[in-house]
Amino acid sequence: MKTLKVFTAFDQKPLAELDYDSEKQAFAKIARAHEAFLDKANWPKAHARIAILEKALEIIKDRKNDLIMDAAKEGGKPLIDSKIEIERGMEGIKIAISELSHMHGTEIPMNLTPASMGRRAWTRIEPRGVALGISAFNHPFNLIIHQVIPAIAVGCPVIIKPSSSTPISCKNLVEILYEAGLNRDWCQMVICTNEVAEKMVSHPNVTFLSFIGSAKVGWYLRSKLAPGAICALEHGGVAPVIVDRTANLEIAIPSLIKGGFYHAGQVCVSVQRIFVHEDIQQEFIKDFVEGVKKLKVGDPTSEATEVGPLISTKEVDRVDNWVRAAVDDDGELLCGGNKISDTCFEPTVILNPSMHSTVSTSEIFGPVVCIYPYNDIEDAVARANSLDFAFQGSIFTNDLTITEYVTKFMEGLTVMVNDHCAFRVDWMPFGGYKHSGMGVGGIGHTMRDMTIEKMTVIKF
Repeated sequence: MKTLKVFTAFDQKPLAELDYDSEKQAFAKIARAHEAFLDKANWPKAHARIAILEKALEIIKDRKNDLIMDAAKEGGKPLIDSKIEIERGMEGIKIAISELSHMHGTEIPMNLTPASMGRRAWTRIEPRGVALGISAFNHPFNLIIHQVIPAIAVGCPVIIKPSSSTPISCKNLVEILYEAGLNRDWCQMVICTNEVAEKMVSHPNVTFLSFIGSAKVGWYLRSKLAPGAICALEHGGVAPVIVDRTANLEIAIPSLIKGGFYHAGQVCVSVQRIFVHEDIQQEFIKDFVEGVKKLKVGDPTSEATEVGPLISTKEVDRVDNWVRAAVDDDGELLCGGNKISDTCFEPTVILNPSMHSTVSTSEIFGPVVCIYPYNDIEDAVARANSLDFAFQGSIFTNDLTITEYVTKFMEGLTVMVNDHCAFRVDWMPFGGYKHSGMGVGGIGHTMRDMTIEKMTVIKF
């Protein structure tokens, strides 16, 4: 039987070995989920689902330290940030429980026309059907929370495929749900090849796809959905930030260092392109580079580490190649630019690489930030908008006119003001458009996507 070997991201030590599901086994899981959904008489009631989620929350609290360590080891996110990830996962469960009290049908007015006389109509909320989640490595616990917990909350049987690099956190959550009392047919993890995953996406009994990953793969999978199925796609961005000449640099610089190098830049809204006004360019660069140079890179399980490894040695090689090409293409290397090891890359800052360079046009997903000087705010916004990606961006300014202009004209579903563009809380709408995705994430938003509003009309 083919197995998946899981290694620590930092030093590539063996962590686990899991069996792959064959196509037959994967389809059998869909069949069990679909059979559970068809058995409407035995759908778990809302109070039972809430009880399961509350029990799961208690178990997570009791095992919090172990879950943190597993996430840090397999995903490489430093311990200080993995702690926050598990806490966010717990908060996500609380949000799902709370959202259930707001999910209800409505009365549809009748008797407004002669044709509608003598009728009464109302709606109720029902689960859409079997949900399939395909997840990414960079938040191995909390992304699974966002794809699994909304389904459990609203009563959709869910099948979850974690990243092959980080399946342990997913396995932990699924087993916690079982321990909390969830029937196994209502949440199943699948470990499979990409070929099998593609066939699962196309399965006629999959009604909702949640995909987190690359735009190339996400848009392709969307084309494979069965008729009637819907999807939510969360891809990446090449996140722009504008630093106006009125910005408070004491606030902006530490925020942007965190937003650019959090999880070694392996975040879909990580700060990547910083457009700095020429009037403050020198001061900004000096302080920003000094701060980046102080970042501690190393073992993610160490309390002192601020920047951990990339997810694989292949990704380190890719980032190295992109940085070298940017420097060859007139970019000025301000700091970093080298491999520290097979798995770690120096936090890197490049000044004014060509706008056609890969680091300027594609998501780096590594510890690299590019700085571009500008003089005119309209030009800065135009350059920020020049790509086919639009997710989250931000503006640092103390000028209300600039704030109004940028929040209106910068593309993206969210524009932060005086905060880095990697900010997120789990109840807010979160997503991109253009190449960056489709649909809106966030616990409550996903719950609504996973349901239908079914109407009843009675004629008296």
